[in-house]
Amino acid sequence: MRFKSKVAPPPPPVDLIPMLTVMMGILAFFVVITLTLGSEKLIEVQLPAEQQDNAPPPLPADPFIVQLVGENQVQLNGQPIEIDALKGQMEAYLGRNPENIVFLLPSQDLPYEQVMQFLGEMRSVGGRRVSLAIEE
Repeated sequence: MRFKSKVAPPPPPVDLIPMLTVMMGILAFFVVITLTLGSEKLIEVQLPAEQQDNAPPPLPADPFIVQLVGENQVQLNGQPIEIDALKGQMEAYLGRNPENIVFLLPSQDLPYEQVMQFLGEMRSVGGRRVSLAIEE
């Protein structure tokens, strides 16, 4: 009676080409995703020049202060107002007063993206005469 010898078969060869192809595909996927997520719309913000005196410029006699209280909750000089009506009043105010500025005063609790989006909508109506304000 003959027994077969228990010699282990040689290990299978490792083919690196399919593994490298998969790795390159995954790398290309992440590069494409990174590039598409990185394209955000930017809003130009011009900071004022440094002033020697720390006194803020005086407010106009009839200021136009828009308070962003919450999501789609807007107040004009302390009174609640609809966003569509706000745009109309803003156009009329800027037409009457060519030197005045519209101030946007957002709530501290709102996310940055929401504030910048609303500022962009206001700038589409008022251009460079819309300014972001902060409370001290």
